[in-house]
Amino acid sequence: MPEYEFRDVYVPRGVSRHAATRLLTDHAEYGHWELDRLLLMRDGSRRVRLRRRIIRQVRATW
Repeated sequence: MPEYEFRDVYVPRGVSRHAATRLLTDHAEYGHWELDRLLLMRDGSRRVRLRRRIIRQVRATW
């Protein structure tokens, strides 16, 4: 089963949908993060949980 690391991002209410999309796209493109879940709060803010896979290297024995 793969292991993931998580990052929580808070997007305030005043941030436009376009700016939030750009922020999440930058995280995905440059940090290799993917969207795990997005929670839209009653006040209009967003709580986003991003995840990326942890790749464990197996030590080579020569």
